[in-house]
Amino acid sequence: MGEAPLTPQLQEQLVRLQQLQQTYQVVMSQRQQLEHELLEVDRALSELEKMGDEDVIYKSIGAILVKSSRRKLIEELTERKELLDMRIKVLSRQQTRTEESLKELQQKVQQRLRTPS
Repeated sequence: MGEAPLTPQLQEQLVRLQQLQQTYQVVMSQRQQLEHELLEVDRALSELEKMGDEDVIYKSIGAILVKSSRRKLIEELTERKELLDMRIKVLSRQQTRTEESLKELQQKVQQRLRTPS
């Protein structure tokens, strides 16, 4: 008993399914990277909060350390944190939409595979 060849429409759906899976993986990876960076920013802010304005603080710029003020670093890190929060929210929404599209397309493909035309 031979299997029927895949219809062009089903082949197209399978390609789209693979593309969605790849997109989902990329979005998840980006989100994880941003969440890790957010954790680092939170840790840095926490350490800066413990320090006084008179303490000498350096920040890394490439391969060098540059003296900076506590207040300026807190401002920079707070801005970075807000940007990271916003990007994580956008990626979370994109991840949810991609998940929904994936589930919907998987159901369509499974249905077509169960009921040959």
